[in-house]
Amino acid sequence: MKRILLVDDAATVRMYHRDILECAGYAVEEAWNGIEALEKALQSPFDLFLVDVNMPKLDGYGFLRELRRLEIPQMPAIIVSTEAEADDQLQAYRSGANGYLVKPVSPSQLLTHVRLMLGEHSQ
Repeated sequence: MKRILLVDDAATVRMYHRDILECAGYAVEEAWNGIEALEKALQSPFDLFLVDVNMPKLDGYGFLRELRRLEIPQMPAIIVSTEAEADDQLQAYRSGANGYLVKPVSPSQLLTHVRLMLGEHSQ
C-alpha cells in the first residue's frame, strides 16, 4: 500500500484530504508543519508528500528544500496551496515540488494528480 504524508497546519484540510486518499486505498500519515514532516520522513519512507505552503515553524517551501537535501530516497511532492500566483508555483518548483494544486481541490483532481505522481493509471 502506498504511503502518503499530508503536511498542513489546518486539521480540516488534513481530514478532507485523508478521507479522499484513504477511500482510494492509500495509507495516510499527517504532519502539521514542516519540522514534524521532516522528522517523519527521516523515520520511515513515504511514496508521496502533499504539502501546504503557509505553516508555522517551517513552511512548505522550506520543508521541500530541507527534504531534498536529505540522504534518503527522494519521492514526489505536490504543493497544495491557496496561493495561486505564478510566482508561488515557480517558488514551489524551485524548492523541489513535482506538482502544484490550488485549494480548494476536488476529490477527482486530487486523485488524478496523486496517481500521476505515483505512476498509477487513473481508475
